[in-house]
Formats: sequence, structure tokens, C-alpha cells
Amino acid sequence: MNPLTGALVALLAGLAARDAQVPQHAFPLQGTWTLVAADKILPDGRTTRDYGDHPKGRLVVDGMGRYSLQIFKSERARFARDSKADGSAEEFRSAVMGSSTHYGALAIDERAGVLVFSIEGSSFPNWEGTVQKRQYRLDGARLRYEVPPRADGSIPVSVWQRLD
Repeated sequence: MNPLTGALVALLAGLAARDAQVPQHAFPLQGTWTLVAADKILPDGRTTRDYGDHPKGRLVVDGMGRYSLQIFKSERARFARDSKADGSAEEFRSAVMGSSTHYGALAIDERAGVLVFSIEGSSFPNWEGTVQKRQYRLDGARLRYEVPPRADGSIPVSVWQRLD
């Protein structure tokens, strides 16, 4: 390699390293999580399944707290036709009631033990633009949080396991 070319490459590499952003402290929940449980606590204190016996889901959180979350009931009815536009009322109901998806920004209030979801987009349009607080517990690689009570008094509980 020509000495001048080598010096130019070294200079450019040095400038790139100098201008590179130094990462801030990573967000504590950063990573990919898989759903372990999607249950609900009934008003009488019993716990039951909310998204079937084998719910599936993914929560992905980046280093700045931006997140994407999906929960699905495995037992959702499949559509008879291979077109969402041609679904029956029952197929649509199963698809909507058997899923919960949203994305946005996530913050943590450690003193209060609260996750704060600022929801930008959701499969339930009424959640878009809302801020929701959820009591949480982080135990190593396991995250558990409770959603505020529903109109029927049940309290949804999500449990996630960190994958990475």
C-alpha cells in the first residue's frame, strides 16, 4: 500500500472514531423478550389464562426505551379463506380478541415500581396516544407486570423472559 494512502486511511479512521457517538447507559429492559404467561387475576383472587393455554408473544426494547410488543392467543380461529378481507364475523372476533399489539416509548419509575408505556400505535385504536402505567417486577431475566384492572375487575398479568 502506498504510504500516502495508508496515512489517509488512518486519518479517516481516526476522524470517524472521534465523531462516533459514545453510547449512553443502555435502557435496563433493552433486548428481546419472549412471552411466558398472559394471565389475569379475577376479582376473587384466582388466576386464570387470558390468552389461552399456550400464549405466544415478543417484546423488543431498544437502548433508548422504544418498544414493540405483540401477544397472541395460540388458539385463535384460522380464517376459512386465505384472505383477511373475506373473514366471517367470528373469525374477525377471534383475531381481534386473541391479540394485543402496540409500540411506542417505555420509561421506568424505579421508585414507584412502575413501567410507563407511551403508546404510539396499537391494534386497539383507543390506546393510541395514551400513557399507561403498570406495576412491574424485574427478577434477573424475568419481567412481570400488571395491567390496570379492566371493567370486569380482572387484572391482566404479563410475564416475559429475556432471550438476549
